[in-house]
Amino acid sequence: MKVRVRVFAGLRERAGWSERELEAASIAEVWPQLGLGEEPAGLLYAVNQEYADRSTALSEGDEVAIIPPVSGGAFRLVDRPLDLAAVVAEVEDERAGAIATFQGTVRRQSRGRQVIALEYEAYAGMAEKVMGEIAEAAKERHDLCDVAIAHRTGRCEVGDVSVVIAVSAAHRHPALTACREIIDDLKGRVPLWKKELYEGGEEWIGRGS
Repeated sequence: MKVRVRVFAGLRERAGWSERELEAASIAEVWPQLGLGEEPAGLLYAVNQEYADRSTALSEGDEVAIIPPVSGGAFRLVDRPLDLAAVVAEVEDERAGAIATFQGTVRRQSRGRQVIALEYEAYAGMAEKVMGEIAEAAKERHDLCDVAIAHRTGRCEVGDVSVVIAVSAAHRHPALTACREIIDDLKGRVPLWKKELYEGGEEWIGRGS
């Protein structure tokens, strides 16, 4: 079967390309054809924007995404400065007695390095879909009124806001708890990565990056 393969972040730079067509009958046949050496630990695969395991059979024209370990995430991907008030406005509800927010910002020091900026890259389409799944799960788990999330893509300077989460609920405890859980889930599941640019070099950040 002829399929289209997409790679992202550190894998894209390592390969020197972002998309390629090849013949494969299952996901297990994809990596050996890429000529990128031993398969790194922690990779995930998706077929037509749905996570899939290596035994999954492929059909003609499928899109196979090879997803490095993820870092960060959002409902809406934005390539410009984020507006906290606009995100909060999306969750305002007459039923809500509390609105909790979280803002992630780019800090100057990270792991003993002087950071210059961060660059974010996402698998658009699938990223928003997974973000929506995380939000819906949180709404059901904590009986929330609503959830809104926005995440930057592209370059973010030190001090810039890279992610905003707003959660509304009848009471403060579920709102605050949901905010914490959502950012943790975003960092672990959404196909969005960040490159740390620091004095003297750069590095993709994330498990296995």
